[in-house]
Amino acid sequence: MVAIGSDHGGFDLKELVIRHLEEKGVDVNDMGCYDKNSCDYPVYGKAVAQAVADGSCDKGIVICTTGIGISITANKVKGIRAALCADSLSAKLTRLHNDANVLAMGAGIVGPNLALEIVDTFLDTEFSGEERHQRRVNAIEE
Repeated sequence: MVAIGSDHGGFDLKELVIRHLEEKGVDVNDMGCYDKNSCDYPVYGKAVAQAVADGSCDKGIVICTTGIGISITANKVKGIRAALCADSLSAKLTRLHNDANVLAMGAGIVGPNLALEIVDTFLDTEFSGEERHQRRVNAIEE
């Protein structure tokens, strides 16, 4: 199960990502927002992060206009390693090396085609589990 949330600036991209994931058979938990009315990204970044941290969702995706504020919010939740990605290589490497569990994107930064490629890369890439990377992830969590 993938938790997803956005503010009004990320709403359209969130809806596109949800449709894309559902077409692929991925279970999605839409944590809001639910329309384009102005709202505060911390509400949705925190909701997604808490769903991942408590284990009710395996991974999360958060989207605002830049991806910055919502990623900062998600990273405030213990156990969350949110990575702001604007390209597929970053999405791949943050999974391989950092075992990131939340993907953050900026709807005003990445276009829809690139965003879907980033999402697929993030969700399809497993953590490498290499000792040096696990050691660093452990250090982050301490």
